[in-house]
Amino acid sequence: MPILSEKVAINIRFSEVDSLLIVWHGHYLKYFEDAREAFGRKYGLGYLEMYAQGFVTPIVNIHCEYKAPLAYGDEAIAEITYRDSKAAKIEMEYKITNARTGALLATGYSTQVFLDRAKSELQLIIPAFFAEWKEKWGIE
Repeated sequence: MPILSEKVAINIRFSEVDSLLIVWHGHYLKYFEDAREAFGRKYGLGYLEMYAQGFVTPIVNIHCEYKAPLAYGDEAIAEITYRDSKAAKIEMEYKITNARTGALLATGYSTQVFLDRAKSELQLIIPAFFAEWKEKWGIE
């Protein structure tokens, strides 16, 4: 099975740090989101594509494990990797590294489910468009 992943560069801005000049912990989830959006653009699985198919994909579980801090002026790389599931959900893994040193700063994962956007009903069966997406990328 192919590994589907994407990387996005992140420049740490002053507005993202606390009084100690380190990134506030909640921003790491934003960096995960930046990676999800880059992944969606690269592989045709963006939020607007899913919306056009009649679905929204809220996050129902997200986890971040902090290894080392990011500071104002640092450059980081957020990497996302798709993790296949037979269930009707999208699972992703994340890794944030220091762009200059390569040091591992954070890891994490998330789970998104499919809701019919008109009725907000949880989908228990993989939507047809997602099954086709998986087939296109050689996942099934």
